[in-house]
Amino acid sequence: MEVSHELTSLDSVKYLFLREISEPRDNSLRLVVDEAVETTSGASRDLDLRTPNLKKTVTNVPAIETTESCRSFELIWESYIAYLVTEECAGSCGSYDDEIFQGKLFRICSKSDFLDHLARDTGAHTQPIQHCKLTCLNHLIDVASYAPPVIRILPAATTT
Repeated sequence: MEVSHELTSLDSVKYLFLREISEPRDNSLRLVVDEAVETTSGASRDLDLRTPNLKKTVTNVPAIETTESCRSFELIWESYIAYLVTEECAGSCGSYDDEIFQGKLFRICSKSDFLDHLARDTGAHTQPIQHCKLTCLNHLIDVASYAPPVIRILPAATTT
């Protein structure tokens, strides 16, 4: 997969939130993810402090949120084989030690449980399957396709 400026920018962020997922046409996929950063502006109001002792043990914790200076990224797969969206808490409890990938938040996997699943449960593939995984704070998104997505940075006005 060719490394573009947009891919480098996407993988350089510290946190991502999945904002939008849609299928613009049959078998095409569009994701919009927002960059997020640590802030001190909403830290105390964002914490759920219903547990009495939590107020004493959790202090000065930064909030992680999308701000006006954060970027939004659009990823479009013209066609896909399969995709899986997993809620982050459920997905982060698995074991991924045997997976091989490049990247941080946008991973290009050469060996993964998702690829193994597709090898067992699908067939008639005309080309090698590519597996991309986005690791967002709210969801994990696995996408299998024959070609990488087109990635573009959306104008700042789109982040509101």
